[in-house]
Amino acid sequence: MAIKVFYTAHAVATGGRNGHTQSDDGIVSVNLSIPKAMGGPGREATTTPEHLFAAGYAACFGSACEFMSRQLRLIPKTIEVRSAVGIGPTEDGGFGLVVDLDVKIEGLSQEDAEKVVAAGHKACPHSKAIKGNVDVTIKVVAA
Repeated sequence: MAIKVFYTAHAVATGGRNGHTQSDDGIVSVNLSIPKAMGGPGREATTTPEHLFAAGYAACFGSACEFMSRQLRLIPKTIEVRSAVGIGPTEDGGFGLVVDLDVKIEGLSQEDAEKVVAAGHKACPHSKAIKGNVDVTIKVVAA
């Protein structure tokens, strides 16, 4: 699939999961620490790659839903996406991710909200990137 690139984000990480990562513009600049639940130090005032992915995926997914709502002419008042990204060992000895997305849409019926979210999931670049590799569960609530 050929992609006409509109924008490219850049970042650098040093020290892996117990290091630091920063975007080239300096807006994202965070220290990382393996959580205690994973056997790490769980240092205060740090984050994880999973937090960063959860935040980015929630934003991207919400934007894809907003875009598709306009295409479908089903315009909600608001779209809120909450994401949870879990990490754990896989059967092959590596690690894998699971994602839960809770999408709250105000101003549409449940049926129309589900249409918007399904279309957003198909359009979202993050969803496309992990398709077939990460289990994604989506819950839609119309309010």
